[in-house]
Amino acid sequence: MSVPTLAEDHALLCAATRAGGAIAKDFFGGPLEVRDKTPGDPVSEADLAVDAEIKRQLTAARPDYGWLSEETADTPARLEARRVWVVDPIDGTKAFVAARPDFAVSVALRMMENRLYSACLHRPRPWKTRRRGFRALSGQMVPFGRIVP
Repeated sequence: MSVPTLAEDHALLCAATRAGGAIAKDFFGGPLEVRDKTPGDPVSEADLAVDAEIKRQLTAARPDYGWLSEETADTPARLEARRVWVVDPIDGTKAFVAARPDFAVSVALRMMENRLYSACLHRPRPWKTRRRGFRALSGQMVPFGRIVP
């Protein structure tokens, strides 16, 4: 099996991020089960649902990549992986729980050398601007509407 290209990994990452955003959007503004991971650090059922969907998509497509998420217990296997998915399923949980639109689904892929390889930030509920997200590819911000080479 060949190693996926940057463009292939990036397309996968962005698709999973958008899928997580769709789940977050469905939960947004509705009743939520919320608990504190630590005092003042909430996690909602939406965080967990978004995390589960992103993990399902990314690990099914790239089972040899590591996984590091704010909502998932870390494992030593991640330290051995050459590439690692890094996820904050709902970045801005406090805002999300308060039904404020200033939150995002954040997913990145880093290389073993701790170098950012690819990233996607999706805001399912736009705020302050009309842009709903961006993705970074090789150090460049690329609007969602553009085709990635």
